[in-house]
Amino acid sequence: MSGMTTAAAADSEKRSPGRPRSARSEQAIIDAVLEMIADGDALETISIESIAARAGVGKATIYRRWASRDQVVIDAVASMKLPIPEVAGESVRADLITLMSQIGQPNGARSGKVMTCILPQIARNPDLHEWYQQVIEPRRAVTRAVLRRGIDTGELRADLDVEVVLLVLTAPMILQRTMRWNPALDGPDLAERVVAAVLTGAAPPA
Repeated sequence: MSGMTTAAAADSEKRSPGRPRSARSEQAIIDAVLEMIADGDALETISIESIAARAGVGKATIYRRWASRDQVVIDAVASMKLPIPEVAGESVRADLITLMSQIGQPNGARSGKVMTCILPQIARNPDLHEWYQQVIEPRRAVTRAVLRRGIDTGELRADLDVEVVLLVLTAPMILQRTMRWNPALDGPDLAERVVAAVLTGAAPPA
C-alpha cells in the first residue's frame, strides 16, 4: 500500500469488488505496519498516525479494530506466522522434521526481512518479548509433547533435557533461515539434517 494516497485508497475501496470494505481496510493496515518494519522503522517510531497515512485509512478505522498501536503491531507480526503443522505421531524423528521444517519459513516475500528487523527489537523490549513468548509457546508445547512421547516410547533417552533439546533443535533453524548463517546449509533438507544431528545425542544407549 506504500505510495497510495488516502483519497486513492478510499476510492479503491469504493470501487473494488469482492472482499468486504472492512476486511480490505484491515489488510491495508496490517500491510502498512509490515512494510514500515521491513523498511527499518523502529517500533517506537511507528504511530497510529503513520500507520493510517501508510494504509490510506483514517485513524478511526484503526481504533475500531485495535485499542492501541502496540496491538496493531503485534497482530501484524503475528499474521506472518504459519499455522502449526499436524504431526502423524508415528515416529519422533518424522514428527520433529515436520515441526522444524516450518520454522523460519517465509510467509510472504517480506516476512524474512520483517523478522530480521524485529528480532533485535523484541530482545530489548520487555513487552514485545512477553508477546513473542506467547506466540511461540504453542509450537514449543507441541514439540515438547513429541519429545516426551519419545521418552515414553523409548525412542529417546530417559534422562533427556527436553527444554535444552527444544533450544538445540530450534535455534539453528531460525539462525539459518533468517540470517543465512552458512549458505552451504541452504536447502530443503535442513530440518532433516538438524533433527538427525540432535537425535544422535538424544537417542538411548544401544
